[in-house]
Amino acid sequence: MKLVQAYVFRTTLWAFLSALGVLTFMIWITQALREFDLLTTKGQSLLTFLAVTGLGVPSLVMIIAPIALFIAILYSLNKLNSDSELIVMSASGLSPARLMRPFATLTLLAALTVAAMSLFVMPWSFHALRDLITEVRSDFLTRVVRAGTFTTLDQGFVFHYRERGPSGELLGVFMQDRRDPDKVTSYLAERGQTVNTDDASFLVLEKGSVQRQQANSRDAALVAFDRYAVDLAQFGGDAGNIPYKPRERSTAELLHLDRNAPDVKAQYGKFRAELHDRFVNPLYAVAFGLVAFAALGQARTTRQGRSSAIMTAIMVVMAVRICGFAASNVAARTPAGVGFVYAVPLLTILGTLFMLFGPRISLPRLTVMPSVRQKHA
Repeated sequence: MKLVQAYVFRTTLWAFLSALGVLTFMIWITQALREFDLLTTKGQSLLTFLAVTGLGVPSLVMIIAPIALFIAILYSLNKLNSDSELIVMSASGLSPARLMRPFATLTLLAALTVAAMSLFVMPWSFHALRDLITEVRSDFLTRVVRAGTFTTLDQGFVFHYRERGPSGELLGVFMQDRRDPDKVTSYLAERGQTVNTDDASFLVLEKGSVQRQQANSRDAALVAFDRYAVDLAQFGGDAGNIPYKPRERSTAELLHLDRNAPDVKAQYGKFRAELHDRFVNPLYAVAFGLVAFAALGQARTTRQGRSSAIMTAIMVVMAVRICGFAASNVAARTPAGVGFVYAVPLLTILGTLFMLFGPRISLPRLTVMPSVRQKHA
């Protein structure tokens, strides 16, 4: 029986790796095409392009791994049924519990992979992606923007400089920020130069002024300055906001949040939902693996029966994942929603285990009494 279990595990493992690789590559391609402007309009190298797009792979693996596991187990069991191998295994005395062992082993490996991605790798990758994007925007400002042209760095944000000085500084700098519909901010400076620190990059303007005008006001506030630092992270809109978003913080940071910090206090619900999502993500791998095994774990001789079981399993997985997303949104709004975050996969796991190994309920059979013939005299 160990040879049979090894054969089943090997078949399912290759199906899992193939599904995970194909799905991850397909989604990565769609995301990479959206970042293609790094090579075109922003003049970055191929290495930078691959780094920016590659740092999103851990989050893709975290989401796709349970789905790939579900597909792999369905494929393996359907193949065993089609080749009548599952019928032979059942006839030779292989119990459902022993048949489940190779699938349970792979499910455990998938759950551990999702846990590693969710708790450690994914937060690190998003944190590194934020820092890399800040560097890209700094390079975009100093290397790509041409002298004498008005360049839109972000929707509503225009940048212009007259020429470069002998030391590489920007001369005759003009910036206008219209991203806030209620306020227009304009910057004028004789010169500007980028300065990089450990945490961020800044454009330091010298000898200029800042003009701010409200939408419903004719008068503008004018402030002159000798030196003024502008954070380059703001040039990219939402992707460059500081401080770090919940998904960009490590799990240790989420566990020890300073609830009095302004950024945490403003969106504490999102931090709470992010933390519990990281712990609950591995449970979806277990739930999806059990749903797939419950659908085709028993020998089925007809193709129609297998097709209906597969469709039912797909609908169950879709419903569970949608309920999971909904529970996460509820947890972001109220602390009472945290229980729903864990209840969705745990109830799926318990319900599937009950279907597989719970007591069988048999209905009483109806017996038809033979009719008594009347004897006629």
